[in-house]
Amino acid sequence: MTRILLSLAVFVFFALCVYGMWHGWKRRQRAQAGLPAFPSTPEKLGAPRLETTGVYIGTTNAGNWQDRVQVGDIGHRAEATLSLVPEGIAIERTGASPLFIPAGSIRDARTDRGLAGKVMFSEEGLLVVQWENDGHLFDTGFRGDDKDVYDEWVAALVGGKA
Repeated sequence: MTRILLSLAVFVFFALCVYGMWHGWKRRQRAQAGLPAFPSTPEKLGAPRLETTGVYIGTTNAGNWQDRVQVGDIGHRAEATLSLVPEGIAIERTGASPLFIPAGSIRDARTDRGLAGKVMFSEEGLLVVQWENDGHLFDTGFRGDDKDVYDEWVAALVGGKA
């Protein structure tokens, strides 16, 4: 009988934890409902100057590496292809909607070790692009399969060639 009660207590505790996470996710979505709408991907994009595969980590409010944007499916991590096109940065995510960062809204690019709750061992584990949308700054993170291309991406984005 004690084993059954202990098992039941563990299950109830687990269910409360899951409910708490779900409730927190929904609360954050409501709090972020006033954020500006993300730009839509143009119908026609130019040829990619740079392209890499990896994982879209997430988008946060700039300067707060753990304040993940949860509006829609923006907060969902997904395998993705990151492309630098003349119009900006296109992020094609598997199983989630695509993201687009217009070239004129890019403010900075850097490598970092953490964003949106994802922490890497190396200081250059993530490629992070800071961009502005209707006066609001965002940081969008990407973990590439090949981290050796990060310097090329940062140079292209910061050097004004984006």
